[in-house]
Amino acid sequence: MKRSIMLGDKEIMFEIGKYAPKADVSVFARIGDTCMLTTVVSGRDSDLGYFPLSVEYVEKLYAGGKIKGSRWVKREGRPSDEAVLYGRLIDRSIRPLFPKEYKKEVQVVCTMLSVDRENSPETLAAISASIGLHLSGIPWNGPISTVRVGYVLQEDKGSYILNPAEDVQDYSKLDLIVSSTAEKVIMIETQAEEISEEILEKATEMALAENKKIVAFIEGLRKEVGIKKQPVVVNEAIKEVKLLLSKKYATQIDELMKKQGEKDLNLKEVFQELIDEIIEKNPEWDKKVIAEAIEIQMYELIRKTVLTDGKRYDGRKLDEIRPLSIETQLLPRTHGSAMFQRGLTQVMSIATLGATTLEQLIESAEGEESKRYIHHYFSPPYSYGEAGRMFGPGRREIGHGALAEKAIEPVLPSRDEFPYAIRVVSEIMSSNGSTSMASTCGSSMALMDAGVPIKSAVAGISIGMIWESDDKYMLLTDIAGIEDFAGFMDFKVAGTAKGITAIQLDVKNNGINIKMVHETLERARTARMFVLEKMNAVISKPRAEVSQYAPKVIILEPPQDKIGEIIGPGGKNIKRIIAQTETDINITDDGKVSISGINKESVEKAAEAVKSVYREVKAGEVFEGTITRILPIGAMVEYLPGREGLVHISKLSDTYVKDPHDVVSIGEAVKVTVANIDSQGRINLAIVR
Repeated sequence: MKRSIMLGDKEIMFEIGKYAPKADVSVFARIGDTCMLTTVVSGRDSDLGYFPLSVEYVEKLYAGGKIKGSRWVKREGRPSDEAVLYGRLIDRSIRPLFPKEYKKEVQVVCTMLSVDRENSPETLAAISASIGLHLSGIPWNGPISTVRVGYVLQEDKGSYILNPAEDVQDYSKLDLIVSSTAEKVIMIETQAEEISEEILEKATEMALAENKKIVAFIEGLRKEVGIKKQPVVVNEAIKEVKLLLSKKYATQIDELMKKQGEKDLNLKEVFQELIDEIIEKNPEWDKKVIAEAIEIQMYELIRKTVLTDGKRYDGRKLDEIRPLSIETQLLPRTHGSAMFQRGLTQVMSIATLGATTLEQLIESAEGEESKRYIHHYFSPPYSYGEAGRMFGPGRREIGHGALAEKAIEPVLPSRDEFPYAIRVVSEIMSSNGSTSMASTCGSSMALMDAGVPIKSAVAGISIGMIWESDDKYMLLTDIAGIEDFAGFMDFKVAGTAKGITAIQLDVKNNGINIKMVHETLERARTARMFVLEKMNAVISKPRAEVSQYAPKVIILEPPQDKIGEIIGPGGKNIKRIIAQTETDINITDDGKVSISGINKESVEKAAEAVKSVYREVKAGEVFEGTITRILPIGAMVEYLPGREGLVHISKLSDTYVKDPHDVVSIGEAVKVTVANIDSQGRINLAIVR
């Protein structure tokens, strides 16, 4: 079956069941020349205690007509960070709409087959995933749709653009991706150039209206070819244990929670005695079932306390931020460092500067690009108060690092203003709610501490929500870990005093309406201003100079026809400058010369040496030179690094000279002036006595 719908001014075509016939449902989607195959497969029942949903976004270099650049490895390797982020985007869009009781394995695989570098593949993948799930027999309370909205300024007037082409998006002040049902927002992913809350709200409304049309289209597809949905089996054992807990142990659970204060609630430790007591009286019950029932009861108590009493389990007001602790200049040899602590969430951010030649090169189906600003996020087991194995970064770590990176990018100086590659690492020392926003705050200060001239400080905050219905809910500013688990929303907003730079929204219910979006943005703005004030009290502007341990970098743009002279025969000239100045000199493909080194004077000396190769010399200029060769007709003098001129025998002295050896010797330092420049551009010098 083949059907199509318009997305903005472009047609999307969907073909159901043609490929991957063994999958529960397969969807081939195309917009322009960008093509995506999405498959949905359900597996066996799981006893893991959680819903085993996996979403994989698979990039193939052949989609863009590329062969991997590595000489030895031509097969695609582990997913790129971008592929992981696209997979997370789809996961966050669909996961909330699965029934909580459903525990069967579900796998959604989105494979990029063709990409035209004009139409973004991630929104196409998200829509096709929604179609696949809605047409399948898997119980899922969709469908949803996903669209992108841009905002372009023209003569001080802004215009919203639905599904902008990638070249148009380059000029946009906003990159907003919204997943929603016909009525409610499920997921938001945003990067923006300090835009107002009002602009963001209007763009979200536009996305919601367009998604509503696509959702209706997907509903029509299900009426044609939808598979009967599987029944959802409720775990009666958990219901039985939960009923017992609510009758006999609710007060005991509540007291144990209050004793914890702001600490993470570790079921194994806090409730172990209670679990043992219940098992002693009911030996036929399973420990996992009891632990899960206690967790459900605990979350219900937290929700009830907020909705009924307007109180939080740690005693804070609904709009109160946990105590802040902020420091900079923590580490003696790093280029910049800062600590941002909010309650038991503690993050140390470290900034490192390098030459632009150290930028990250990213290879994808859409081509190669260099990445100048890199943010890495690490949350080891000890940050959760646990012992565990140390692995490489997981999907969550990649996602949190990318969010902090998005938040900071809009305030970074240009390459011309600050010719450095920049890496920030956020070390999560303690995790208890919204470490990504703490990473944003810490990174902003670490960059200032490193002397990076960012336009403004950036802070972030997470707003949560305890929800019973659209008419009965409470917003929570700065959610702690347990409130994140018990709540129904994690709405992260980062920005400057001027406006928003990044947003990430996840929900656990059936979504939030525009009214909730508005209220959350206003609450987040108030909290952001408070945090910015505290940050500015510690460091309000970038250091005047980069760290003494940071490399000093100078970028030169010589005439293209002089590159060969700068390098010299066999690299002789550039190697000599590097040896003499102890610097690193690299020439990029576009002809720029990057000079870096720890010593500022050495870098400046190297820059002057390179400039001397192509600088214009005028008659009458005076130079300090060195005799390099003695000829019968005079002597050759290196008057600039790598550049020689002839001092004719008649210009070696004020008196008659029969043999140049009589008045000069090789290696002798002499002062010379430019006597003239002949018709062939040769420099003729005269010694100044």
